[in-house]
Amino acid sequence: MTSKELMQRVNVLLKAHGKKGLKEAQKAMSEEKPTHETLAEALGYFMNEVWFDFLHPALLSLASEAVGGKPDETTRMGAAFVLLAGGADVHDDIIDQSTTKEGKATVFGKYGKDIAILAGDALLFKGLYLLHDAVRLLPDKERQQILEGVRQAFASINSAEAKEASLRGKIDIPGDKYLDIIKMKVAVAEATTRIGAIIGKGTPQQIDVLSEYGRVFGILNTVRDEYIDVFDEVELKNRAEKECLPLPILVTFEDPKKKTEILELIKQPTTKETMEKILDLTMDSLETQNLTKDIKALMRQELQLISVIQNCRLELELLLNATLIDL
Repeated sequence: MTSKELMQRVNVLLKAHGKKGLKEAQKAMSEEKPTHETLAEALGYFMNEVWFDFLHPALLSLASEAVGGKPDETTRMGAAFVLLAGGADVHDDIIDQSTTKEGKATVFGKYGKDIAILAGDALLFKGLYLLHDAVRLLPDKERQQILEGVRQAFASINSAEAKEASLRGKIDIPGDKYLDIIKMKVAVAEATTRIGAIIGKGTPQQIDVLSEYGRVFGILNTVRDEYIDVFDEVELKNRAEKECLPLPILVTFEDPKKKTEILELIKQPTTKETMEKILDLTMDSLETQNLTKDIKALMRQELQLISVIQNCRLELELLLNATLIDL
């Protein structure tokens, strides 16, 4: 199977399991009618043109099905996660001063800081409303487990963003320190699979296995994005100026000679030639090759752990395999 075919299968899988949650989230936000015209427009733009989040509701649905649950039981929870993750994403763009993503203007880039803050707040508040509605009829123990899990996940993201913001503009960031931040950022992926397993009435062992699956999937998916940013000249330039450099470059900095060369290239005007030199120095480095080996080993370990899961195991394996396409 080619990389393109694998990604097509992944997209079909995520849409099949996540479309109901996304659709419900879109419907819920369409019912919100801010009296401020620009704020209403910004929310509509984000939900209908930018934030096609099939992933979070799909992870919830797959985790529930993996333990024998019914996928529709996670739809409302999936909608809550779409909005909560969306609100966090809008605020993250403000912090990083990201005006575009994947060729589209962010809410911050299109409407400015003030509207972006208010739009992010609206998404978070509506997401919390859907969350409490989703757990309303669950047994007390399960309800408390889910609410506490969501609280901890977003607290972890907040701490990770704060740590990353404190490193902005610093070059001498150890790769392992930045990787620790990434591990904190994936707390929501871990929470979604754990909560899905709880809703599906999984055993304690199944819940723990799927929780770990979400954590590892989140790490692999995020690290893949770090590699992609090395190839994206716009994103690389933005990260060099306003954020932290991508993880593969940070681990390459362990080689003092290559560090000096890359830093000199980053200071120069962005051209195809300078980008290719940065790519070559980074991707050919022993440090980046070791990082690639480590994350591949992590994936193999996780594939072994989920072998105890009977339902949806092939789907879960597919998502893991897709995180390392072309690496």
